Amino acid sequence: MRVLVVEDERYLARVIELGLRREAITPDVVHDGRAALERLRVYDYDAVVLDRDLPLVHGDEVCRRVVEERLPCRVLMLTAAGRLGDKVEGLGLGADDYLAKPFDFPELVARLRALYRRPPTGHAPVLTFADVSFDTHRRRVERAGAEVRLTRKELAVLELLMRADGGVLSTEDLLDKAWDAGTDPMTNAVRLVVHTLRRKLGEPRLVHTAVGAGYYLSAG
Repeated sequence: MRVLVVEDERYLARVIELGLRREAITPDVVHDGRAALERLRVYDYDAVVLDRDLPLVHGDEVCRRVVEERLPCRVLMLTAAGRLGDKVEGLGLGADDYLAKPFDFPELVARLRALYRRPPTGHAPVLTFADVSFDTHRRRVERAGAEVRLTRKELAVLELLMRADGGVLSTEDLLDKAWDAGTDPMTNAVRLVVHTLRRKLGEPRLVHTAVGAGYYLSAG
C-alpha cells in the first residue's frame, strides 16, 4: 500500500511516517494542501491521511478536489476536533473515513488497511496464486502450506505481483508503489528484492522476468 501523509505538524508527520514504514506501508509526506494536490495528481496513491487544518490549501478543499477530480485514492481525514459535527462535515465532503486526534497508531493502521480492502477497490484479505497464499492482515505468506519469511519490501513486491494476477509490472510500477517518491529511479533495489523473493519462494519458480518490460507471476 502506498500512502500520502499530509500533516503540517512535522513531528507528528514524522512519527506517522516511521510507524507506517514499520507496518510495510510506503508513505510519502507533505506539509501543506497545495503540495498534497500536486502529489495526488502525479502519483497513484492508495490512500491519503489528510489533516483538515492545513496551510495554503485547507484539508477540506483538498478532499473536495480529490472527489471532484476522481483521483484514485481513499481519504482518511485527521482533525484535532472530535465533535460529531466535524465528523459529519468531513464525511460529507467525500472523505472515506475520519479519525480524531489524539489517536492510537494501531487504529490508524487498521483503518488504512480497511480502506485498502474496501470495494470498489476489491482487495481481498487473502491473496492466492498457484500454491502461494498471502494473508494481508497478518502479513504472512505460505507456499504449499509452509511459511515463507519475507522482508517488508519483499512482501510489498509480492503483494503487487499477486494483485496483478499474471500481468507484467515494470520496474517503474514497483518503485512507484513499494518505494517512496525520493527513491533514485536508476536504483537496482527492485532487481535485488525480486532476486531474493524468487530464492525464498523456491521451486518451481513463480516470479519471472519479461525482458525489457518487467516482472510477472506464472506457475507454468
